[in-house]
Amino acid sequence: MSAAVRVEIDEPIATVRLDGPERHNVLDAAGWRSLAEAFQRLAERPEVLAIAVRGTGGRAFSAGSDIAAFEDQRSIPDDVRTYSRAIAGALNAIQACPHPTVAIIEGLCVGGGLEIAACCDLRVCGEASRFGAPIGRLGLTMSYDELEPLVRLLGAGPVLELLLSGELIGAERARMVGLVNRVWPDASVVEHGYGLVARIAAGAPLVNRWHKKFVRRLLERRTLTDREREEALLAFDTEDYREGRRAFMEKRDPKFSGE
Repeated sequence: MSAAVRVEIDEPIATVRLDGPERHNVLDAAGWRSLAEAFQRLAERPEVLAIAVRGTGGRAFSAGSDIAAFEDQRSIPDDVRTYSRAIAGALNAIQACPHPTVAIIEGLCVGGGLEIAACCDLRVCGEASRFGAPIGRLGLTMSYDELEPLVRLLGAGPVLELLLSGELIGAERARMVGLVNRVWPDASVVEHGYGLVARIAAGAPLVNRWHKKFVRRLLERRTLTDREREEALLAFDTEDYREGRRAFMEKRDPKFSGE
C-alpha cells in the first residue's frame, strides 16, 4: 500500500506527513495528487506560518514513486502522461505555497522523495540519511518538471552525478553540495527540525513570504521591473515593521500580527 498524505496542524505550524512507513513512504498517482491538494489547501490558510514536511517511521523521508504500481499506472502512454502530470502538480504546489517549508529528513530520501525535498525552502537531515536518484537502473528519466527544482538548487554537476552514477550519498556529502542546510544527530533531528520551523514561524509572516518570493524571483535571472523593486519596500508600511522596531527598542521579543 502506498503512503497516505496527512496534514496535521498545531497553529501556527502545519506538518505534511508522507505516511506509509512499511514501504518507505512511497507515493502512487493518487498519493501525488493528495500531496498537491494538501499544499493547495494550506496555501489558503493565513494562520499557518510555516510547514514541516516529513515521512513516518524514522527509516525514510520518502523513496519516491511506488514502482509496484507502475504496471497499472505508468505503462501505456496516456497513463504515463497522467502520472507525470500528478508528480508535476505536487511539485508545483509545494513550490507555489507562500508559507516557508522545511523538509525534516530521516533515513532514505531518493527519487521522488528527493524531488519533494528539493521543492522545500530548507532541508535538514539526520547523520545517517542517504540521498540519491538511481532511476537509471529502472530505465527511467526524470521529466523537466522533476529536474528543474534539483538543477536550480544544486546546479548541473551534482544532479548529473546523482543521475548518472546512481549512487546514494550520505548526509555530509549532501550538505557539501547544498542539498541539505543542516545535519543533526539522528535521535534529535526531528526535535531540532521543529525548533527551526518554530523559529521561522515566530518571524514576521509577511516578511517571510516576501523573502521567499524575492529569492525565487531572482533565480529567474530576468530584469526586475520598477513595480517589483517597489514591492520590496512595502514592508516599511506594515504594522509588523512598526512592532519589530518597537520591540527592538524595548529589548523584547516582537509579537507579529501579519499586518
